[in-house]
Amino acid sequence: MYKTIFSHVGSYKKQAILSPVSIIGEVAMEVLIPTVMAMIIDEGIKKGRIGYIAGMGALLVGMALVSLCFGALAGRLSAVAAMGFAKNLRSAMFHKVQAFSFSNVDKFSTASLTTRLTTDVTNIQNAFMMFIRTAFRAPIMLIFALIMAIRMNSRLSVVFLCAVPVLAAVIATIMTRAHPRFQKMLTHYDSMNARVQENLIGIRTVKAFVREDYEKQRFTENTDKVRKAQVSAEKLVILTMPIMQFIMYTSIVSILWFGGNMASNGEMDTGELQSFITYVGQILMSLMMLSFLFMMFVVSRASMQRIYEVLTEEPDIVSPENAGIQVADGSVSFRNASFSYFNDMNNLALENVSIDIRSGETIGVIGGTGSSKTSLVQLIPRLYDTTAGEVLVGGRNVREYDLTVLRDSVAMVLQKNVLFSGTIRDNLKWGNAQATDEEIIDACKSACAHDFIESFPDGYDTYLGQGGVNVSGGQKQRLCIARALLKKPKIIILDDSTSAVDTATDSSIRKAFREKLSETTTFIIAQRISSVQDADRIIVMDAGRITDVGTHGELLERSEIYREVYESQQKGADE
Repeated sequence: MYKTIFSHVGSYKKQAILSPVSIIGEVAMEVLIPTVMAMIIDEGIKKGRIGYIAGMGALLVGMALVSLCFGALAGRLSAVAAMGFAKNLRSAMFHKVQAFSFSNVDKFSTASLTTRLTTDVTNIQNAFMMFIRTAFRAPIMLIFALIMAIRMNSRLSVVFLCAVPVLAAVIATIMTRAHPRFQKMLTHYDSMNARVQENLIGIRTVKAFVREDYEKQRFTENTDKVRKAQVSAEKLVILTMPIMQFIMYTSIVSILWFGGNMASNGEMDTGELQSFITYVGQILMSLMMLSFLFMMFVVSRASMQRIYEVLTEEPDIVSPENAGIQVADGSVSFRNASFSYFNDMNNLALENVSIDIRSGETIGVIGGTGSSKTSLVQLIPRLYDTTAGEVLVGGRNVREYDLTVLRDSVAMVLQKNVLFSGTIRDNLKWGNAQATDEEIIDACKSACAHDFIESFPDGYDTYLGQGGVNVSGGQKQRLCIARALLKKPKIIILDDSTSAVDTATDSSIRKAFREKLSETTTFIIAQRISSVQDADRIIVMDAGRITDVGTHGELLERSEIYREVYESQQKGADE
């Protein structure tokens, strides 16, 4: 796990290595300063040697300045290394997520991935910055100060040597118990982020149903769970400081007692005792710094595991090696295709679907809610893979194509229309980054979007907020259709994509499709019979199965499901 995560230090290795090197210089000066102070007291002040005091005082100031410079340099280098490491780690995670299939994303959830990319990476960044400073500073300070203290008075050194096992036992106990609590805390963070994300996306629905108080209460419950989890985890960690201080001050009091007696008996000089106390402080402070480093490790270890899960997750759907074939045409064949979202043959969303669709055909797909219409078409560009059977596009199994080649040949307008922050032109160019203004306008005219775009003061340069919040549902659908048309695909899938437009606009869009996409295979999933009745063939689905296939007239004669839907809609229209 650690090798995988820390391999992303990448180009910031130089700063990560130079920071500890600078710390060595800082620590060396700090360890030598007490010895110089002892010499000033014992050789200068006691003997009244003013010149000696002045010379050694200048040396002391110089050593302090050198230590300050090394410390500032180490601080800057560690900050640059930690921030660069976090940048690389976030980039690696984001690139990995982009390769995930829908099922991979479903496994983690969007809210959890957001937390891992933000909170968890920040935890690791802080731990890494502390590590490259403290993990080198504290042991070096401990060793150097220990050597100097033992050289100065080996008998008195026994006092703080007794404190080390006690500190180690305290740290080990807290680490063992705190780790699972921090894992639980991060899980609650995921739940809280999911609540925030869901609420912000559905804020219009919340206001329309006057459910603000209900949502506030639910969010308060989520945040309270996070608070309790934080308190549970942190109350162990905060015990570290008082325990460390107790051990530290007990050691200092003991040294003052025994050292004072030794000084009064002439076994130790006053300056030596003062320097020895300073070294003891450095030793115990180093131990405290190491304890905090271990605590930070406990906090960040839970985050590391969560990030490691993302980095090592294998995408369910990948391109085959050396797949150089192109999609020949828009023909599609389902051969005994079955699909389960849970990869469970006993819980199928689609079951034994078989149908051959010729290139250039317009296929309507109709069925009740939950009949797996969307699941069917999502198998074509391999957003999901079949659990059993196969899907062929252009005469070849979709698993034989490079994913980029296959998906570039298929344009989808999903049920949930997604627009991104940026201008209308920027959003349309998702379909074709090289599209000219003429191509953009032509696609928008086919999608009946040109007129309303031109009605905006900035036209195609109108800025859209996140999710296209400043356009209506019908306008959003038409923009998404235009974006799909710009791909000039061999297959286009409209998944209930005209549900928010009026019937006249729907009819105009279908007319444009017949005229301009005569060679493109078109799938139209719809709830309205009027949206699919002109299709070459209509697929009727029920409970994950194809119950019938035919033209509008044929299905009216022989398909009870189709006839019931048609009659109910005609009755509603007549009324």
